[in-house]
Amino acid sequence: MSFVHVLDDSTINKIAAGEVVERPASVIKELIENAMDAKADRIEVEIMAGGTSFMRVSDNGIGMSMEDAKMAIRRHATSKIFKVEDLMDIDTLGFRGEALPSISSVSRFTLQTRQAGAELGTEVKIIGGKEPEIGETGCSLGTTIRVEDLFFNTPARKKFMKTNNTEASKINEFIIKLAISRPDIAFKFINNNKTSVVTPGNGNLHDTLRSIYGGSVGDALLGMDFADDDITIKGYISKPSTIRSNRNWQTFIVNGRIISNRAMSKAVDNAYSSLIPKSGYPMVALIMDVAPNSIDVNVHPQKSEIKFEDEGRIFKAVYKAVLDAVRPHGEALGNIAAQVERPERHFTGIPASMKEAKPVMEPLIDEMHFVPASQPRVTSAAGSISHSSYTPSSIPSSAYQYRVEQQAKTLHEAQEELSQLKGEDLVASNGRRANAAETTVLENNVLVDRSTGEVIQKSVGISATPMVPIGQVDNTYIIAQDADGLYIIDQHAAHERILYDRFAAMTERIPSQQLLVHLILDFSEREAQLIESNMEMFHSLGFGLEPSGPDQYRLIEIPADIPVAEAENTIREILVSLEDMHQLSAAEIRHECLAMTACKAAIKAGFELNFRQMEIILDELNKTAMPYTCPHGRPTILKFSSDELAKMFKRTGF
Repeated sequence: MSFVHVLDDSTINKIAAGEVVERPASVIKELIENAMDAKADRIEVEIMAGGTSFMRVSDNGIGMSMEDAKMAIRRHATSKIFKVEDLMDIDTLGFRGEALPSISSVSRFTLQTRQAGAELGTEVKIIGGKEPEIGETGCSLGTTIRVEDLFFNTPARKKFMKTNNTEASKINEFIIKLAISRPDIAFKFINNNKTSVVTPGNGNLHDTLRSIYGGSVGDALLGMDFADDDITIKGYISKPSTIRSNRNWQTFIVNGRIISNRAMSKAVDNAYSSLIPKSGYPMVALIMDVAPNSIDVNVHPQKSEIKFEDEGRIFKAVYKAVLDAVRPHGEALGNIAAQVERPERHFTGIPASMKEAKPVMEPLIDEMHFVPASQPRVTSAAGSISHSSYTPSSIPSSAYQYRVEQQAKTLHEAQEELSQLKGEDLVASNGRRANAAETTVLENNVLVDRSTGEVIQKSVGISATPMVPIGQVDNTYIIAQDADGLYIIDQHAAHERILYDRFAAMTERIPSQQLLVHLILDFSEREAQLIESNMEMFHSLGFGLEPSGPDQYRLIEIPADIPVAEAENTIREILVSLEDMHQLSAAEIRHECLAMTACKAAIKAGFELNFRQMEIILDELNKTAMPYTCPHGRPTILKFSSDELAKMFKRTGF
């Protein structure tokens, strides 16, 4: 008696369904990909109860004849490939010929299709993999497939499905990714009789992303454009200020196929490493085209993973494309500012009479500590800030106009102003102040630093960025404006970014300052081992450390920008970071230490700035390679456009 036998087709299809049809979202993905291969430019998806009770996918593609419809429901029947060599040159999404028979074996399946020129279409009905019912029917051009009661004949599979909301969310996620992969197709998704996703189908990826994620994300998109021999990359990535806590909104498309690839994800993470928090992820819609024979898509039944011939080259290409997109390339600072999302509105009732209003308003005004531009600050020799007297008639028509007029001083006046606030005022938190009058000289109408020969100011007029400061709130936030709106800049985060980029650009050692009185620092045994093994890194950061005893080091030098009082704390915090790190590369360790050093050296909240210092911060931030966020991922600048301000104040007619 033989124990070995061949399984019947129904059982084979149910087994295959376990690989192809994991959940309702798998069904939707397979059916939409078939519609896309059929050259459809309109696809509509409707589900009920998370897809468990009803799913429908309709397209306006080329449709099928009755003969093709009969063949399509047979296992391993496909129009996509003909021989094994075709597997190395696949340009369609489907090719296995398993989707329709697998789906029909675990559901109540109905297919209606009609080709152009045919008077009647074809209808195929299959219940749980049984013999199909095939006949003619009246239907629209293209193909419509209904899948009802999924897994009704495999209750064990149905029992392990998630809640309806979870399953619907997975379907929504798949449709969004498919819509991003083909912006030339108009998608519509209806969930429980409510329209969830609608894309224009005009071929414009930016419009597609805007319709999916909303206007605020659309305004925060940066374009990617990379080409190198047989690799091209296009798409969009969000500004570092627009992130989420998971990768769900990251879409990678290779040769039209949505895939997941660790190398590509890692390349994005590395490019954004000093721009966003470790728990944040930017939006990515990356479309890559490579030679078909350089990839293998026949890795997984769901075709969600592919193998690259040279994965290292792919990593470098994605990293370069993302980095080039994130760099502002000379854009004005206002163009890279983060949009304020859903600002909260608070309304305060103001008493009718001024007598009643006075006790209410005074505490509010006192609390703001806001200095308007119509009261220009005057810096005394001792560095204190005072306000010049003014009359209502002397107030300019706008703060923006006032600052532009202020910037149009004569060269002599500009030189006098600069003499009071040379660049070291930006790190005045360490108590040092430079006398620029002794270090600058006027040569051929150009201000030059005597010590370095660096040009400080080439000409008088508008500053490097059209954004101008108009005041400071709580000695923490710089308020600025340009022709497009109002901006709030976190002075500490902005200066931290400036210093980090300056430090990172130094291939040699960061400039240091000798300590007149050396500090003797005691460490634990583990900390001493970390210092010994990372001595070269500490030296490159500007710290001079020498052994002075068991687990003891003498600190003789510190980075020039770090206050002496912060030196020991900075070293100890770097050691804490090193101790928490596990198997990180030298570049990642350097980033963490540079970020820590920049944070300690940057001006702090509560430090009062004069207008020229604010201008320097804005100009320097505008020149940095990555001005969006500080190295730890906090935004440096927020923007309130004129339209947003009008909405917040409920103004009409704008």
